[in-house]
Amino acid sequence: MSRFLEVPTSLPGLVCLTRQILGDSRGFFARLFCEKELAPFLSGRNVEQINFTYTADRGVVRGMHFQYPPYAEMKLVSCLRGEIWDVAVDLRFDSPTFLGWHAETLSAANGKSLLIPEGFAHGFQTLSSEVELHYCHTASYSPECEGALHPEDRLLAIPWPLPITSMSDRDRSHARLDNTFTGIKL
Repeated sequence: MSRFLEVPTSLPGLVCLTRQILGDSRGFFARLFCEKELAPFLSGRNVEQINFTYTADRGVVRGMHFQYPPYAEMKLVSCLRGEIWDVAVDLRFDSPTFLGWHAETLSAANGKSLLIPEGFAHGFQTLSSEVELHYCHTASYSPECEGALHPEDRLLAIPWPLPITSMSDRDRSHARLDNTFTGIKL
């Protein structure tokens, strides 16, 4: 029996996973990662890097980040504290949903994680203060393969649920898309 319930999204390959949470008067237990149970999604990939982020304030936007091959990565994003609106954008060159996006509310309470395949950009907005995220990556970070989209790009038209209270200078400086961007060839 798997401790993860798979919920497909409208973007091929992008999956929302809901963790089974076992609780009693002492608290709860939830599995964040299990190589055996997630093997159908990983398709032979290994987790090479695990990251943790903390965001203090509500309304903060981080993203939209991705990596080009050969460091393109699958990410499993889980919210351990607080609540976020998590967004993935399909950047795959040959995808019928190219530049389509999907968002999920991830929180410590709902037990959802977003499994984001290679060729997608990822970002989020904090819906609460005191947010902690856990990320599993199938590739190590490579600065020379890093890419990003501007979170407020008009071509993406992502309707962030709250007014943006803060964004890094780096994220704010990302170029906006034009017709020369043809996607990521995996």
